[in-house]
Amino acid sequence: MEKSTQVAQAGNSRGRRSRQEILDAAARVMSVRGYAGTSISTLVKETGLPKSAFYHHFESKAGLLSAVMAQGAQGFFGAMRDAHRDPPPGGTPRERLGWYLRRTGEVFVHREEFLRLLLVLVMSNEAAEAPEATQTVIEVREEGRDLMRHMIWSSFAGEGEDAANAVADALAHFGMAGFDGAFVSLQSGDGKPIAEFMEQLADAIVAMGQALLPGR
Repeated sequence: MEKSTQVAQAGNSRGRRSRQEILDAAARVMSVRGYAGTSISTLVKETGLPKSAFYHHFESKAGLLSAVMAQGAQGFFGAMRDAHRDPPPGGTPRERLGWYLRRTGEVFVHREEFLRLLLVLVMSNEAAEAPEATQTVIEVREEGRDLMRHMIWSSFAGEGEDAANAVADALAHFGMAGFDGAFVSLQSGDGKPIAEFMEQLADAIVAMGQALLPGR
């Protein structure tokens, strides 16, 4: 291999590492300080990289936020897909939904930085200057509701497709609200483990779903 090629490959490798260091630092700091409270100067101190490195990889702070959100969303939903592989066959709606939500709670605990930043952006106008990040927030919320709907539908599938669709359509938004509340409680240190909230949420959704079934 020619020396010039080796030098180019080494430079590319360093560039990838520095880009990832910036993304990781930005996700960590923004999840605590928010987007508006995170300056490039703060991230320079956090990473030890020169300011020029930030603008080499990202055109602006808004572009950095967009990349942070895109990476976080990809990692979060990838973890959810892994957690929900091979659900147990059969079982009652409560057993099936409990299985899904327990694993969802485990993902929440390991993806706190992304979820904290997501909720900050949902509840504020901080990302107004970063339309790509705002669009990612909207897409994450929509994908989250679709995932909640799938979990409910799968849990009630034994009642028939029409019944499962009706229950899932009626309760997907409620399930998402339960997710939001459980995560906020986890972050505020209320003293309740998220696993307990997931069990209670499963109880509530199944009880409401069963009340919606024809003939109940």
